[in-house]
Amino acid sequence: MATTAQFITFSSTPLSKTNRITTFKPSSSSSFFFKQFPNKSLTVKAIISQESSIKTQTLNKEKNQFNHCFSKFEDGFLYCENNKVEDIFNSVEESPFYLYSKPQITRNVEAYSEALEGLNSIIGYAIKANNNLKVLEHLRTLGCGAVLVSGNELRLALHAGFDPTKCIFNGNGKLLEDLKLAAEAGVFVNVDSEFDLENIVEAAKSTKKKINVLLRINPDVDPQVHAYVATGNKNSKFGIRNEKLQWFLDEVKAHPNELKLVGAHCHLGSTITKVDIFRDAAVLMVNYIDQIRAQGFEIKYLNIGGGLGIDYHHAGAVLPTPMDLINTVRDLVLSRDLNLIIEPGRSLIANTCCLVCRVTGVKTNGTKNFIVGTGSMAELIRPSLYNAYQHIELISPPSPGAHASTYDVVGPVCESADFLGKDRELPTPDKGAGFVVHDAGAYCMSMASTYNLKMRPSEYWVEEDGSVEKIRHGESFEDYMRFFDGL
Repeated sequence: MATTAQFITFSSTPLSKTNRITTFKPSSSSSFFFKQFPNKSLTVKAIISQESSIKTQTLNKEKNQFNHCFSKFEDGFLYCENNKVEDIFNSVEESPFYLYSKPQITRNVEAYSEALEGLNSIIGYAIKANNNLKVLEHLRTLGCGAVLVSGNELRLALHAGFDPTKCIFNGNGKLLEDLKLAAEAGVFVNVDSEFDLENIVEAAKSTKKKINVLLRINPDVDPQVHAYVATGNKNSKFGIRNEKLQWFLDEVKAHPNELKLVGAHCHLGSTITKVDIFRDAAVLMVNYIDQIRAQGFEIKYLNIGGGLGIDYHHAGAVLPTPMDLINTVRDLVLSRDLNLIIEPGRSLIANTCCLVCRVTGVKTNGTKNFIVGTGSMAELIRPSLYNAYQHIELISPPSPGAHASTYDVVGPVCESADFLGKDRELPTPDKGAGFVVHDAGAYCMSMASTYNLKMRPSEYWVEEDGSVEKIRHGESFEDYMRFFDGL
């Protein structure tokens, strides 16, 4: 069967025959061609052969075992949707880089939307999980609101066009100037402490705006997760103590021109895999709402936070879905005629993305084997910070005769903590081969640094039509030096 290519387009105008890129010579295994143009206003599109597209669509139905946008097919190659990751890898000059599936983002939001049918609700995406502007704009078009934990996240949400009435400003140390911006914008604000309430009142007075507030109550529920991501137990820095609830209610009553109490909020933690934990917290929260309403407050909102976990191990574990989560609290929400606010971050964006890296070399120290790659703790710190597991695999079949061994997958940063995965069984890769760190959409790029002067990488996504577009430029040494201009 002959390979027929669909050619690059600029915006919506197809290339004429004379303008086609003549350096591209498709082979039987080529399904993608990407070229970086210096003119940044151009939209770069993919070339996908009809033959390969049909083949991979068939494989996708048969082999997508975990219903995942990144899947290894019968030919031994890793695909993102219907694009061979190796073809993208070979066409992108940068390494490492982040690669997303835009359709997977849509599917994840739709899963929450379907789960919330029959409830008045707000899906407040937690911007801290991933703050890429293009991602945020897409989530906004899908109807999401935004959960904010800093003034700059609030500014970014407003720039991305989020509806302020679907935005919630969280945090245990909100600054007065940022609270003034929140008051002007008309977003919800969570009250986290006595001094936080004092600052919120001052922001309202300064701007002459009444602020809709929710009380963030610490329910002291153990989410059974890593201590660093547990936020709803008695040792957490977040939220007000249960026994102080009446004090806060009295203070709100004392400021009728500045504050309107409209809801209650709790957040238990992150990577939660047992939805009965959400149920336990919701039971406590509706009891608090009953007490608050008994004092004359018109409470309309219950915010149960986010934190639903995902299958980082790719071992086929049956984990709770958004439907499972919402169904555990549905009757409680309906029984009190409440609007439900949910704050997903990881479960909306983590599984939509991989960090794509290049093998620099393979070495042994006599007791340990190492795959050294271009990706590091600077671009993806979760394994180093939490000892978190993220699945790693090669993007193409190993060379004939390659033996499998146990490797630590590490980067070039000058720290023994610089690892992406430990004790991984992998075929010995060739120098220059590609590999991915899966489920890198949440708390990876947003936590990236320039340690060792490694610049933050580029980001790309696969569009619904199979095209590939850059959604963030990689940083350069020249970008870094600009911080010192004029000093």
